[in-house]
Amino acid sequence: MKTPRKSRYAAITPYYKEEPHFLERCMSSVRHQTYDTDHFLISDGFAQDWIDKVGVRHIRLGVAHGDYGNTPRGIGGLLAASEHYDGIFFLDADNWLEPNHVEHCVRAAETKFGNALDCDLVIARRTFRRPDASIMPIAEEPDHVDTNCLFFLPGAYDLLSIWVTMPKMMSSLGDRYFYRLLSSKNLNMAQCLEPTVNYHCIWAVLYQMLGEELPEGAKETVQSNLWEAVRQMSPRELEIARRQSGGFVFSNDHVTYGG
Repeated sequence: MKTPRKSRYAAITPYYKEEPHFLERCMSSVRHQTYDTDHFLISDGFAQDWIDKVGVRHIRLGVAHGDYGNTPRGIGGLLAASEHYDGIFFLDADNWLEPNHVEHCVRAAETKFGNALDCDLVIARRTFRRPDASIMPIAEEPDHVDTNCLFFLPGAYDLLSIWVTMPKMMSSLGDRYFYRLLSSKNLNMAQCLEPTVNYHCIWAVLYQMLGEELPEGAKETVQSNLWEAVRQMSPRELEIARRQSGGFVFSNDHVTYGG
């Protein structure tokens, strides 16, 4: 009788110039998952040599791509898909996981569909954390799923390439566009009930909303140059952008998914 193959899961972390202590926290959280998980770290132009010696898959891209991690994220996802992992998820370098993240996502798929393979995508939940790791009382934004909360199963692997081909003009808000694309698909999706992603938050607007002092290195809200870029594009260029983004239709004042 053939012995069933043990399931294999892959975490994909693009990194740029993050401090080693962030990367170490991130890697430790993957290493201590209750379900065995391999970790792919994809350097976006600034490889840190010490990562070669800590038991992860370290892929050096050689140059920075300037697209908020989309290219290394997509390359790592496609590599894991080509190696037939049973689940693939993204984890930014400054974030970390609860030990049961992978298990919780897989169980959410099994609970809803009976068999995880019948599920295409699981949406995890996150906890907003201050730099000292204390919890921020922030509710998740409606109709938005952060990249770190996407857990792909094989039925959605065909969408991983969008992270690589997505036009750079969309990259500053890439997770928002990607979730709109996901929402337009007829995917079997499950949702986790408890948060298992710890999101290192330094967005200034959230601290202002809570009436708190801004942390060191606080970031302002990302501004998109999408409409300026679209207005300068020819019909042919817009058609190519539509194909590369998975079907978004661009006009002077809005973007919609066109199938």
